[in-house]
Amino acid sequence: MEEAERLCDRVGIIDEGVLKAEGSRRELTSMVGERDRVVLNVSGDLEAAERACAPLNFVHEVSRWEEGLILIVNDARERLAELLGIVTQSGASVTGVEVVEPDLEAVFLHLTGRALRD
Repeated sequence: MEEAERLCDRVGIIDEGVLKAEGSRRELTSMVGERDRVVLNVSGDLEAAERACAPLNFVHEVSRWEEGLILIVNDARERLAELLGIVTQSGASVTGVEVVEPDLEAVFLHLTGRALRD
């Protein structure tokens, strides 16, 4: 997706052979709104961490990847301390955090409900 952002004027999001959306980077990322992507590197009980995050009212989507969780969150920078506390209380340990503004990968996750690597 990073290459598409750098090289393409228009992008199509295809999931299992179905065109989900098409447009410029700006048009597609506006579909996600003001939500941020939070990538958590997590060790320990990943399932418990996922279950703890899913019902939070400021968390819109949660998906797993091999090293942790990817969450779509409103106001991630303001909610980060609370989010990290909840993951820690679930029995998991956070070993890394990255907050990313919406990009084409966030659009894919928003439209398909899963990360690119799923």
